[in-house]
Amino acid sequence: MGKMAAAVGSVVSLATEPGEDAFRKLFRFYRQSRPGTADLGAVIDFSAAHTARGTGPGARKVIRSQLSVSSVSDHDAHRAGLQPVSKWQAYGLQGYPGFIFIPNPFLPGYQWHWVKQCLKLYSQKPNVCNLDKHMTKEETQDLWEQSKEFLRYKESNKRRRRSLLEKLRWVTLGYHYNWDSKKYSADHYTPFPSDLAFLSEQVAAACGFQGFRAQAGILNYYRLDSTLGIHVDRSELDHSKPLLSFSFGQSAIFLLGGLKRDEAPTAMFMHSGDIMVMSGFSRLLNHAVPRVLPSPQGEGLPCCLETPLPAVLLRDSVVEPCSEEDWQVCTSYLKTARVNMTVRQVLAIDQDFPSEPTEENKRDITTEGFCHLNDENRQLKRTKLNPDS
Repeated sequence: MGKMAAAVGSVVSLATEPGEDAFRKLFRFYRQSRPGTADLGAVIDFSAAHTARGTGPGARKVIRSQLSVSSVSDHDAHRAGLQPVSKWQAYGLQGYPGFIFIPNPFLPGYQWHWVKQCLKLYSQKPNVCNLDKHMTKEETQDLWEQSKEFLRYKESNKRRRRSLLEKLRWVTLGYHYNWDSKKYSADHYTPFPSDLAFLSEQVAAACGFQGFRAQAGILNYYRLDSTLGIHVDRSELDHSKPLLSFSFGQSAIFLLGGLKRDEAPTAMFMHSGDIMVMSGFSRLLNHAVPRVLPSPQGEGLPCCLETPLPAVLLRDSVVEPCSEEDWQVCTSYLKTARVNMTVRQVLAIDQDFPSEPTEENKRDITTEGFCHLNDENRQLKRTKLNPDS
């Protein structure tokens, strides 16, 4: 108990120094935390509902969230690989209206499909990835085929070069996010995966957002030393729709803060299969991932990933069979990695992207306009969306 109190006391002192960036200080604290010690004593674990509480300065009271059970049929949930919504557990945090955390609602074995899609299908062209900046389209045409033999025999050759899949840090889907301009555009679009769109629509409907349209996705591929910097997802033009986050593989610590960085964030675990929904007030809050946690068993998979995908699937399921060979590759990858899918609706119904100003109009912008743009640019430079990119 003494060590636990000392660790919590350290978190408190880090977050309450006057004039300091409370979020960044806690980000650094958890970045350097030691799994299996009292360092993580203040982190909320929603998968253990009776103990889902935090004791740090940013901790909030865990509350139950109501789901719209009748909005998703059991059949449609099953088609997406989900349990009936009536069996889901959903939680929120006092002081964070619009934030919903759903501990692993997937049917046993069905996470396999989504992991395989992230590694084998979604990483393919025409989707965009971080490797495109340094390699030709031909070189990044099929990362899975180029990497699968490396990954299948990873344990027998520890000194080998990393495969392309292991160098993958992000992939964008649908409206492709421009990391330089922090914008989406009408002319940078490829069809959004239909299976992921269906999954996202069912989760959004269960959370009360009927009519959600999956238009853009950002997939982040984390190694054990990866982080996701403090940022706000504000580039979508319609903030009335939620941001959906799906986590697979090794666990991570997620920090949810306030509108400003001087507010200490609440820390929580994200385990494989967990889903987070950020909507309403919580849609534009600062958040980050300071730490991916290694498996307590060494290089092992979370228990929920050890159950295979059923051999017989629904005839109209969006989930596809996963071969033993494919899962062997996924298993090798996930033993030291985590994959996160975030899905967004970019435009409201009947909304279009604003016209970009012509060169002549750009020259006519007033000095006041330039000041506004400079302030915005400084803010964007301070907000790193993905340091791993």
